[in-house]
Amino acid sequence: MKIILHKSDTRGYIDHGWLQSYHTFSFGSYQNVNRMNFGVLRVLNDDVIAQGYGFGMHFHQNMEIISIPLQGDLEHKDSMGNTTVIQQGDVQVMSAGTGVRHSEYNKSDKDKMSFLQIWIEPNQLNVQPRYDQISLVSLYKSNSLYQILSPNSEDQGVWIYQNAWFYLGDFDHIQEVSYTLFDSDNGVYFFVIEGKVTIKDVILNKRDAIAISHTTDFKIEILESSKVLLMEVPFS
Repeated sequence: MKIILHKSDTRGYIDHGWLQSYHTFSFGSYQNVNRMNFGVLRVLNDDVIAQGYGFGMHFHQNMEIISIPLQGDLEHKDSMGNTTVIQQGDVQVMSAGTGVRHSEYNKSDKDKMSFLQIWIEPNQLNVQPRYDQISLVSLYKSNSLYQILSPNSEDQGVWIYQNAWFYLGDFDHIQEVSYTLFDSDNGVYFFVIEGKVTIKDVILNKRDAIAISHTTDFKIEILESSKVLLMEVPFS
């Protein structure tokens, strides 16, 4: 089992005034040759958008884009004709495929909103662009990891064009959780949204992350009330 620790304060940071963003991997003006990706996980941005502001219409191609709101509402519009709002407790996915334009704005003119922006390199190129979003309310399980994304359209949560599985976990007491990978060629990028956990004697606090590879399973020790995101993705 190989692990790499990424402390929260080692991430790239940019302040545009209307946007404060922490970049786990190289993105925009933050370039780090040692932090380009983890397998097909290319982007993990921790974004806070000022009230009334957002990302104007811009273009993407051949990328799986996942958004997970942490606070507030995000208004989405795209060239496929979708106009919708994603809220805390939702997950949004967009397969850019042959090309799509979209915008994402903080719907509130009073409060900031925050979300995780995640890009996954697809296993199929030039597909027909597609959009989906779901509420996670019916999937939620307290003190347990629950699946929110997979490669299968019939499976729980949203799906993408990649051999990847995402899990969220909300824990309110000390406990141990086990995870077994779906594919032995995959790795896991484990991100602590809130709280404190330990994996292989490595302590992870808020916004810390650990990259795990060359294993089929591992254990997570929850040390206090915590919210975590587990992303299993092709690594080799």
